Amino acid sequence: MIKDNKQKLEDFKSKVNRYTKNGVPYLFVLDFELEKPFVCKLEDVEKENIFYSIKGKGNLPDKKQEKKISLITELISKDKYTKAFTQVLKAINKGDSYLLNLTFSNKIKLRPKLGLKEILLTAKATYKLFFKDKFISFSPESFIQIKKNEIFTFPMKGTINAEIENAKTIILNDSKETQEHNTIVDLLRNDLSIVATDVKINKFRYIDKLKTSKGDILQVSSEISGVLPNNWRENFGGIILKLLPAGSISGAPKQKTVKIIKEVEQNKRGYYTGVFGVFDGENVDSAVLIRYIEKLNNELFYKSGGGITYQSNVESEYEELFQKIYIPY
Repeated sequence: MIKDNKQKLEDFKSKVNRYTKNGVPYLFVLDFELEKPFVCKLEDVEKENIFYSIKGKGNLPDKKQEKKISLITELISKDKYTKAFTQVLKAINKGDSYLLNLTFSNKIKLRPKLGLKEILLTAKATYKLFFKDKFISFSPESFIQIKKNEIFTFPMKGTINAEIENAKTIILNDSKETQEHNTIVDLLRNDLSIVATDVKINKFRYIDKLKTSKGDILQVSSEISGVLPNNWRENFGGIILKLLPAGSISGAPKQKTVKIIKEVEQNKRGYYTGVFGVFDGENVDSAVLIRYIEKLNNELFYKSGGGITYQSNVESEYEELFQKIYIPY
């Protein structure tokens, strides 16, 4: 099995390097465990039953389905969440991690009942992906962007209900959220330094406002950039793999934290918190696969989570798990 996974990644890397070097447009999708890497030419995506939109460009139909959707969530039990949360805090207190993104799968029902593609057509998001009728993602979070020889990443950490009075001030002054965001910015700055030079923070802790099925929310992001070598196209497959898993949905230090995630969450994440993106023949744009609905045995499951630090409170983290289950309108 290990050899098989290694071979899959080598095949993925080889194909990505070849396509990028030759200017062939393609789409790629990588799962969190790096067991199911996927790449295909853009001209073949519909044959593969894949539809996508990145900043309004792609093969997803333009027509928007204006439907009022009721989303009913069967959130995982408080006891189950508390048990996992306690395990994570123990690992943090031992010094094995100082930030860990804890996630769970939650069963949902929609009224009216909709298929995955119909749900995606109602959603407004920067990055949208329908993958073989297995899952959809309407992600607000970029993974990496490459323009010419410059690489960018946009870590997103910190969420608050926009309807709370002074929400912007509260989220920017919250010590737990500030520490969490600082940790991820530092981690991703280090990650970019593996593949790029002249790494710097261009914008720090700016606010985006999102409209959702539960009301407006504010999310906090930063912008980091670096300069890639002139021959980056010849090894872009290797660059992607060196940056995975994305720091914002794993934690720090990354290697130890991912090991704890596997022990605590017990189930594989699959494509959830993996990445997808497009090389258009010149540049790259990609997203972290969050805000994610998966279809299993004709039932729908919404996967969500949040960052845990030593300052975390189980009540607020459990609430955040629920807050992130929404469809952006």
